[in-house]
This record gives sequence, C-alpha cells and structure tokens, in this order.
Amino acid sequence: MKEELLKIIKEYLKIYPNEKERQDHLIEYLNNHGDDELNDCNNFDGHITAGGFIYDKKEKQFLVLYHKDLKMFLYPGGHMEKKDKSILETAKREVKEETGLDNLIQLKTTDNELIPIDVDTHLIPYNKKRNLPEHYHFDFRYMFILDNKVEISIDDNESSDYKWISIDDLRSDKNYGNIFLKLEKIINNTK
Repeated sequence: MKEELLKIIKEYLKIYPNEKERQDHLIEYLNNHGDDELNDCNNFDGHITAGGFIYDKKEKQFLVLYHKDLKMFLYPGGHMEKKDKSILETAKREVKEETGLDNLIQLKTTDNELIPIDVDTHLIPYNKKRNLPEHYHFDFRYMFILDNKVEISIDDNESSDYKWISIDDLRSDKNYGNIFLKLEKIINNTK
C-alpha cells in the first residue's frame, strides 16, 4: 500500500504542483513507515485516512455528519484498514459505513480514479475519552455525487446527526480550510 500511496501522491502533485510543500509531511511519513504501520492505531506519528465529500447535484448541497468525539460536522471518512485493496476503497467503505450510501458516482479530476480531489494533513487532538494522544491524519479526500437526496443511515457509534450544507457553508467553516475552492471548481465543471 505504501508504494501505491507514494505513486498517488506523485500523480496528485502533477495536477497540483503548488501543493508540494503541503504534502512534504505525508511523503516523509510514508518514506519512514512500513505498510503495517500505516493503519496501526498505535502508531501516533499518524494514520492514513480517507473520506468522501458527498454532493447532492439537484439540491447543490454537501452531506456532513456530526462527529461525537471531535464535536463538529465533518464529511464521512475514517481509517484505512488492512483489508482495503486501495485508498479509494477505504473512502467508499467509510462512506457506506457512516451513511448507508453506496453506488455513488465518483467525480474525478483525472482518468486515474485513485487520485483524490485533495490530500490533507491535520492534527487530531488528544482524546480524553479514549486516552489517545494527539496524532496526524493523512487524509485522501474524494468526491461523490448523488442525483437526489436519499435516506441516510448514520453510524451512531461515531456520529449523532447529519445535515446538508451549501458550498457557502463550507467556505465559512474554518475547519474545511480551502477545500471549498476545489469543490467549487469541480461543481462548476459538472453542470
């Protein structure tokens, strides 16, 4: 998996060359850890994660879930597992587990479906409830589309609520950083 992730980052940086510095931490992490460490929850250097922005094309809204531990609304996603054959499979599995949604249409920025729309590194704070030290998540973010809203079945082990929000809501939420710029561009190109 490590070699595949390095290839994905290399191709990703061909699309987004201005993000080289932003991806240095992930590249260093991958170069210094073996396959078995990438999804080891006891590796507090960090974990590989993946998720998906789910966009309702008709209503022009994104699905977000209220994460119980982090106490904020986030797109569905989670940790890569050993059984996952690819990082994209991780994203699809996590979306299905957390929302009940499957058979989503992936919106791609390249012919290679493994290349995410974004790769983000963020620090996860200390979790008092689980006594987990702060650590990094190296998050491969994909985008999926729905033609119409459907019933959402959240995983109440992780989330307590969900809602649909606009691109403007994403833009005004500092937790999402500048991802709204990429999402907006993709949305405008899918009309």
